[in-house]
Amino acid sequence: MKKWLISILILGMLLAGCSSNTTNAEEETVKVGIRSNHTRVWDYLKDEAKKEGINIKIVNFSSAVDPNQALAEGDIDLNSFQHVAYLDAFNENTGSDLVPIGTTIIAPLGLYSIKYDSLERLPDGAKIAVPNDASNWGRALLLLQEARLIKVVEDFDGNGGEDKIKENPKNIDIVPVDGASGPRVMEDTDASIINNGVSMEAGLSLADALIHESKTAKPYINIIAARSEDKDNKIFKKIVDLYQSEKTAEFIEEAYKGNYLPTFISLDELSTYKETYSN
Repeated sequence: MKKWLISILILGMLLAGCSSNTTNAEEETVKVGIRSNHTRVWDYLKDEAKKEGINIKIVNFSSAVDPNQALAEGDIDLNSFQHVAYLDAFNENTGSDLVPIGTTIIAPLGLYSIKYDSLERLPDGAKIAVPNDASNWGRALLLLQEARLIKVVEDFDGNGGEDKIKENPKNIDIVPVDGASGPRVMEDTDASIINNGVSMEAGLSLADALIHESKTAKPYINIIAARSEDKDNKIFKKIVDLYQSEKTAEFIEEAYKGNYLPTFISLDELSTYKETYSN
């Protein structure tokens, strides 16, 4: 009888130990939602995190599903696919409370031309295609302003439209087109402003652009996002630290051939991004 009781106690202790180990493993598994163009860097980070005892599970979303909605609903723990201005627009439109917990890269918008090899050669009245969705249209206008081709209105909010141009000394003809068609319309325009992912798919690189966004384009710095109640999660912060390491920056530059710019700034500095619109 005594031996039987001792066996039961030992078995119970073993089961409790197994249960505890399983719980710890589950606590250190982090589901990260991404889009396919971020796969390479997150595959790399998954291996790096494993060395720190963190298990990253990558969840790849198609364009038909918004990783922000999945994050808000608790289906994933973090996501990494968007810039900070996009996140703020999502929160405003849906009443969600997602927050950036770290910056990652800029995937620069570029101005490309097959007719001219410099900004200076663009003629007066040049026809320039821009993406026709409000966010990227506005982003394109800021790029043209940086090139000193136009000036946006004083109360610019980051969204595009024909009414957002205050000064146009060279009478640039802005032609809104579907973002995915940017490379195709280059033959029919003098230049085209093309989203980074679209340009890469078309075989273009930043080196081909007449001008492209730099690390100073704060609204378009990509971020890792979490639910607000998880913003101080220690494991999530460790993942941000791994992303913002020098080793990861070197990997990004090599893997994406300079088309993505690692951009690591503080969250306090990131929060001032709207000042870019007025500057």
